[in-house]
Amino acid sequence: MTNHMNQLLPVLRLSAVCLVVCAVIYPLLVTGIGMLFFPHQANGSLIEDENGRVIGSSLIGQSFSDEGLFHGRISSIAYDASGSGSPNYAPSNPELAARTAEANQEQQLLNPDGESVPADLITNSASGLDPHISVEAAIYQVPRIAEASGITHKELYHLIEQNRTTTMEELVGSPAVNVLQLNMDIEAAR
Repeated sequence: MTNHMNQLLPVLRLSAVCLVVCAVIYPLLVTGIGMLFFPHQANGSLIEDENGRVIGSSLIGQSFSDEGLFHGRISSIAYDASGSGSPNYAPSNPELAARTAEANQEQQLLNPDGESVPADLITNSASGLDPHISVEAAIYQVPRIAEASGITHKELYHLIEQNRTTTMEELVGSPAVNVLQLNMDIEAAR
């Protein structure tokens, strides 16, 4: 019996040390480094209005219905960040085809001056929470927003260019704009 105890004690000690290192020390260290060097990102990339009130995160898409604002991608999870992920429909799935056709029709009604609706306005991202739309999708919405907001096309194009992703971000993806940031600039310009 003592032979088994002699073998069990080192195993229990090693397990306890691994538990403390992996479950306590490492997470605290990584969180501390994140808070020290990247405080904005470590706290959720929250965006505040001029009164210091949190209005959203630059990492999570929101729903905008005001015709004077840019609209983002559709969300199959109703922009609820507590559980991301969208249905993994095959292209042949009738539900996906119906949802896409409905979104396409809505965009054409909202933006009658546009030609073909950019794909990111009628499809959702893999997480269902993407806060960005392509520059093409932003430009597509300019006539509607100009008419509803009174901001000129030229000013809107300038705002899109100001909010465009950086060159480094574009190396791994296509040019995009953050819808919340863009809409905050529109609200400030009204």
